[in-house]
Amino acid sequence: MTHPDLASRRRLLTSGGALLLLGAAPLRSAWAGFNFFTSEYTASREELQAQVAKKFPLRQSAGGLLDVTLRDPRLDLDPGANRAMLTTAVTIASPFLNPSQVGGQLAVSSMLRYDPETLSLRLDQPRAERVVFDGVGGQDAVRLQRAGAAVAQELLQGQALHTFRKEDLTVGRKTYEIGDITMLADGIKVQLR
Repeated sequence: MTHPDLASRRRLLTSGGALLLLGAAPLRSAWAGFNFFTSEYTASREELQAQVAKKFPLRQSAGGLLDVTLRDPRLDLDPGANRAMLTTAVTIASPFLNPSQVGGQLAVSSMLRYDPETLSLRLDQPRAERVVFDGVGGQDAVRLQRAGAAVAQELLQGQALHTFRKEDLTVGRKTYEIGDITMLADGIKVQLR
């Protein structure tokens, strides 16, 4: 027969050990996912960055005159404006350029919208904030910046930033709908209702 004090100490040690094991889990795994108490889903910037990187490079031809390629995306989040910012390397190739290809940097900011058909958060109304090409100046630079910005905005419109799995939005028998999307300095928070 086990003494009552001994049994309660064992329970305390067992539960304390479980708490220690939970506390030893990596912070990253605790960051992502559904929070039952606040009805929120969170994803870290690193997780979002990994999903975005899989979709690049992106290419588009503009009327056969220009070929625009975006690669090496870097995702930043702007909580103050509640916008996502993508900075990418950009290359424009054209038989009318000398040299026939120029490269540079492009920064685009975007709102996010939820697409219920694909269970994804998508870039919405991306806006080119900065376009810079190496070794190009004057009117040529202005024309290339305009063309690069227009094509990049078109390429990025509707690109998925995060795709949920069905189980991400289901707890028990309840399936949640997506509410407000909020940018944090180090991730996003989605209200579930």
